[in-house]
Amino acid sequence: MLTSSKAALIAAAPTLHRQGLLFTLRDTWPDLSITLTPDPARLPELLKAGGYNLAILDLPLLGPIPPVVLAHLRLLYPRVPMLLLTGQRLQPALRQHLTQTGYTLLCRHATPTEVVTAVHALLIRNESPSSFPTAQPTGRREQPGTAFSVRELDVLRLVVADCCNREIADRLCLSVRTVESHRRALLQKAGAKTLVGLVVQAVREGWVTA
Repeated sequence: MLTSSKAALIAAAPTLHRQGLLFTLRDTWPDLSITLTPDPARLPELLKAGGYNLAILDLPLLGPIPPVVLAHLRLLYPRVPMLLLTGQRLQPALRQHLTQTGYTLLCRHATPTEVVTAVHALLIRNESPSSFPTAQPTGRREQPGTAFSVRELDVLRLVVADCCNREIADRLCLSVRTVESHRRALLQKAGAKTLVGLVVQAVREGWVTA
């Protein structure tokens, strides 16, 4: 757990994935001031107000943002480190363009350790090593203390991806009732009281990968 008087702007839709991201950041940097917006159109307005040491944009949840808009945003605020959470199927040409523009890219299904490492590198940009201590993220566990079945892990991956019961049932060729049964088992084995708590715990512990 680190201390910081820094501020971050996060542009992401209000989903379980965002909850997991927030938990990871606040657990590592409890003093990090975080501003949230689900509207990418507000980014210029918020960044213009100043005071942010980092901006995180969850591209898959924000909808299609033209590369020219991202490039313009980067040119307007070159001193604000920006982290783009991307999907796995980002086109190579677009990936190269965004990297050359000055963005740091990270798959949105990265492990908590990878998120902490990426955010830490951006937060200490242009800082001396003594002004911001090095992050010491807790190593992830490959499996929960109470082992989940293979099918339960399949369901958990889709729950973390913010899929509803019907979507999970369709993807795994199960009935909705069976999916509900698996979700109850996941909550019980994880010791979580709510679905959000389950997702946060799964993201924090690295139980599932994309």
